Amino acid sequence: MTRIDFHTNIPDKLGYACRLARKAYAARGKVVLLAETSDQAEQLNEALWTLSGTDFVPHVMAGDPLAPETPVIVTFDERAELPHRDMLVNLTRRTPEGFDQFARVFEIISTDEEDAAAGRARYAAYRKQSYPLTHFVAGQS
Repeated sequence: MTRIDFHTNIPDKLGYACRLARKAYAARGKVVLLAETSDQAEQLNEALWTLSGTDFVPHVMAGDPLAPETPVIVTFDERAELPHRDMLVNLTRRTPEGFDQFARVFEIISTDEEDAAAGRARYAAYRKQSYPLTHFVAGQS
């Protein structure tokens, strides 16, 4: 069953998603970053290139011919052809279609009240379906 990890109170969702992708890549994991819009997907793509002067996180946009060989895929379309289903980082305010095909889902929730409310609704829906849930609140020990 898919494990779902909520990370809440995140001031910079894009930066946080990039750091998660870097961590997963370092552990030889494969990640899909699901953006809300095509613009946000482009911002994620750019942020991954500029994350660090010393780290490289191999990534491509969904549909790229190199996607099957690339550990990090960026998309805004959950219906896109995805070559791997290890981890999904959800930056949207919706429950992604096909989330249950992934071994693990990270729900990234910002400090914005509308985003938090949408996150609470998804948490309740996942809990109702008996998915294993964890909750990490940024800024708390």
